[in-house]
Amino acid sequence: MTTHADCPMCRRWEDDSDLRIIELEHSRVVLNRDQFFPGYCLLFTRSHVTELFHLESGIRAGLMEEVSRVARALYDVFAPVKINYELLGNMVPHMHWHLVPRFASDPLWPRPIWAEPHDEVVLAPDEYPHRIQQIRKALS
Repeated sequence: MTTHADCPMCRRWEDDSDLRIIELEHSRVVLNRDQFFPGYCLLFTRSHVTELFHLESGIRAGLMEEVSRVARALYDVFAPVKINYELLGNMVPHMHWHLVPRFASDPLWPRPIWAEPHDEVVLAPDEYPHRIQQIRKALS
């Protein structure tokens, strides 16, 4: 696994160890600390890579299965109207998806999650482990 010391995504597994959900063959998943969108997770490649086409086709296919598996778990736990899949990498050039359950009741619906600034929703300390466990259970 290749990592870059100056990449925040390469360090995220250690930096946000309290938000870890699961480590998969090609990726790692953490709960986003800001839960303005309930269930918002980040799935990032274990190795430092920036583009899908940089991956060998078998690894790319396996990674997309992992993205789908996590999205399905979020759908099962949170019952959203839609799951948003954001793969940008403009600000953090390390392949990562923002997997965001979306609800018709959310203030930005149906616009993108970055359509306008919002105040962060920080959960009570005991709520993070509970939410993480719900997602882990759905993944098993």
